Parts: sequence; structure tokens; C-alpha cells
Amino acid sequence: ALWPAAAVEVHTSKEVDAVNGTNLRLKCTFSSSNPISQHLSVTWNFQPEDKSSHEPVFYYLKEPYKLPAGRFKERVTWDGNIERNDVSIMIWNLQPTDNGTFTCQVKNPPDVGGTIGEVRLRVVQKVHFSEIHFLAVAIGSACVLMIIVVTVVIICRHHRKKAQEKRIEVADTEL
Repeated sequence: ALWPAAAVEVHTSKEVDAVNGTNLRLKCTFSSSNPISQHLSVTWNFQPEDKSSHEPVFYYLKEPYKLPAGRFKERVTWDGNIERNDVSIMIWNLQPTDNGTFTCQVKNPPDVGGTIGEVRLRVVQKVHFSEIHFLAVAIGSACVLMIIVVTVVIICRHHRKKAQEKRIEVADTEL
């Protein structure tokens, strides 16, 4: 009988936008049918938009290894936690030349096959004001306005009650 081969499943965002000059955490998580091995390895690669050859970005085997050369030298750091199945990296000082596709591959022997996570990065000059931002501002403004109205109503009722109590007190004194 044939048993199905176990495989590592890798999970990333499909697309990420980031602002030029900022830092970005490229999140990559994995699941494996086997316990985490001492020989677990993580390989991050990059393919520029012009589809030229893949470039190494980062490597992990028992510990993080920085690149000795290349466009990401001194700009990529480990930001993962193997015990939590997180193999994310941090890219510092994003540049327009970083536009392209990053791949995250995890091997956890004997699970060495499986999916490769791909995330397309688009470095933009500035953040676009999306509908989500507009909606958040509108809802936030409405909540603040509602709080102000409720506060004013409570203060007015409090002052009316004090004034009414004072009138009753004055009326009782006159009698």
C-alpha cells in the first residue's frame, strides 16, 4: 500500500504594498505534519518584476544566515520564531528596485516537499487614501460627534436639575 507523502504547507500574503524608504515585515508561516526538525531550513528568494533570475534573500538552518552580497545585503533580518511556525523576515529601507515576487520555502525533514509561499511586493511613493481609510475616518468622526452630543445632553440635564432644585429650595424658604 502507498501512504500519502507528508508536505509542508507555507502561507504568505499574495500581495503587499509598502512605501518607499520604509521597513516591511514579510510574513511567512508554515504547517508540517511532523514535529519541527533540527534540520528545518528556510529559503527566501526574490525575482524582480523583469522576470530575470531568482536572487537569494535570506537563509535559515539552525540559525539565521545573512547574505554576503547582493541587493539585500545588510537590509534583511530574521523576524521569525520557529517554535511558532513563523519564518518571517524584515526588509529595511525599501526601494523601487525591490518590486517583484518574494518566495518563502520551508523544508522540515522528512517533510521536504510542499507549497512555496509567494508574495508580490509593490513599493509605492506614497500611501493612497483608500475607501477603508475613508470609512474608518467617517466612523471615528461619527463616534466622536455622538459622544459630544451625549455629553452635552447630560450636562444640560444636570444643570436643569440643579436649577429646579434651587427653585424648590427658594420656594420652600419663602413659605
